[in-house]
Amino acid sequence: MKNIKLYFAFLGVLFAGHVFAQHPPVHSMYMFDQLMINPAYAGAHVQLSATAMHRNQWQNFPGAPSTSTITAQSTIAQNKIGLGLLLTHDVIGSHVDQNVYFSYSYKLKLPVGELNMGLQAGVQSLKTYWDDLTLKSSLDPNFTGVLSALNPNFGTGLFYSNKEFYAGLSVPYLLNSMVVDRALAVLSESKRNRIYYLSLGNTWDISPLFKFIPSALIRVHESAPLSFDLNTHFVYQDAVGLGVGYRLVEGFVTMFELKLNENLHVGYAYDITASDIQKYSGGSHEIMINYRYRIPSLHKGLECPSYF
Repeated sequence: MKNIKLYFAFLGVLFAGHVFAQHPPVHSMYMFDQLMINPAYAGAHVQLSATAMHRNQWQNFPGAPSTSTITAQSTIAQNKIGLGLLLTHDVIGSHVDQNVYFSYSYKLKLPVGELNMGLQAGVQSLKTYWDDLTLKSSLDPNFTGVLSALNPNFGTGLFYSNKEFYAGLSVPYLLNSMVVDRALAVLSESKRNRIYYLSLGNTWDISPLFKFIPSALIRVHESAPLSFDLNTHFVYQDAVGLGVGYRLVEGFVTMFELKLNENLHVGYAYDITASDIQKYSGGSHEIMINYRYRIPSLHKGLECPSYF
């Protein structure tokens, strides 16, 4: 009985924060592909770059969030224009949130570094499968079938970078989209409020073999408290990276990255929960695969940034 009560309390928190005020998924390895938070990042890798991430959050909880993300990006027009694609599939309990977004960025060459100005547009599909729930009474007609909505949206951002430093500022979803929920009065509106992202990072060569890469991500949500990530990475011979981080309230993050060759890069992150659910949660797991390919007709003679 205690476990059942805990399960429903957990789902109540999730739906109150995730359905009533839609919040895009949080990723621990965002710094390796920031297209998921900033459309101006499109083309930042110069060459064709595709990234797949999968995150299982709060292990041991039935209905806990599971998020799959795919991005693809490249530059065209001699590195003046960046194009990007973002696909997400987020499942939490009986609720499914799917997104398809296309990004465009224009690159300005500065005396020191580059400034990308980006736009994105796409659509969000929300579905709640009431039939997947196990209810005490199955006679309530409000908890049958599928609740669905389709919400178009767009966003914008800026991304500055040079060989050592980067800074990004973005609002990926400008429209406060909404759908009326016919079943629960307390959760009567499903709404995606604006989130403002500020990302910062720098690379220091501390020896011929080692690099030190600190980074930070600040999230300002219109209907939630401010949150942030602070991370540090140590990279050996531009091939192996080890990192630790802290996420406000939620806990700590450990990361491992490996460059298998010039085209393939993999990573793994484990989040250690520090909130009140740590006694029940097995933490969060996240994996990443990144593949990069230089297309001769588009990228010949262009300098491409390294993985780290």
